[in-house]
Amino acid sequence: MSSAVEVRPVSGASALAAARTPTTRRYLMCAPKFFTVEYAINPWMDPSEPVSTERALEQWAELKRTYESLGHVVEEIEPQPGLPDMVFAANSGTVVHGRVLGARFRAPERAGEAEFYRRWFLEHGFRDVVMPTNINEAEGDFTWSGRVLLAGTGFRTDPGAHAEAQEILGVPVVSLKLVDPRYYHLDTALTVLDDSRDNPLVTYYPAAFSPGSQRVLELLFPDAVLATEADAACLGLNGVSDGYNVVLPVEATALGTALEARGFRAHYVDISELRKSGGGPKCCTMEIRV
Repeated sequence: MSSAVEVRPVSGASALAAARTPTTRRYLMCAPKFFTVEYAINPWMDPSEPVSTERALEQWAELKRTYESLGHVVEEIEPQPGLPDMVFAANSGTVVHGRVLGARFRAPERAGEAEFYRRWFLEHGFRDVVMPTNINEAEGDFTWSGRVLLAGTGFRTDPGAHAEAQEILGVPVVSLKLVDPRYYHLDTALTVLDDSRDNPLVTYYPAAFSPGSQRVLELLFPDAVLATEADAACLGLNGVSDGYNVVLPVEATALGTALEARGFRAHYVDISELRKSGGGPKCCTMEIRV
């Protein structure tokens, strides 16, 4: 299968060459000190496959160094024994305009993570912290686009969590339905490349979404970069962008090339060990928007 990426035409010949502007971000990460795969809650996880915690730590450290080399601020939360997926910080909180909506996990194996993240926010000066009543896997299924909060459902986060997020965070929410179990969270099927209010841009894998959600995305982002199955299959859409620099898995070179044609700069990291649990750069990275 071809790994080419469809790049839609944009308005005006100069748009492809338009200068992109990076903005300094603040991230929260958790070292995979206790990382392993001892249960299966998504199609990527196989407890019978060998896992190297040491290798996962090396890959995570390189991801952190990449962010810091780009000028971003990285804060850390202490990992806890018995919570091997706590490394996937994106799943434990959504922060928009300084308001924090915590997480409530569908899988009981991950339920304990939410309280440690809640405490971290309170200990670091956040007072507007609300824990959800609906199942809500945070930035796994909530993605701020600059204008609206894109909200995934279908496998993890309940549809009712979307209305709850709108009320708590005070931003408009657009629901999107995921239909491919390999892409069980929104952040495995879509990356916000530019979250500027005037010209937001995303890249996504259309087949991961229901027909109605595909039409919604076409209306919201007519200039989106459409990724292929090959890019999605290496979790290439689990990327992190600061508006110019885009951090991607090392295998997602075709997607990176397409993004560079739009004026972005791709940075590649090896997340092969972390991918054994269904995670990539974004899964490891919660953005703190204040």
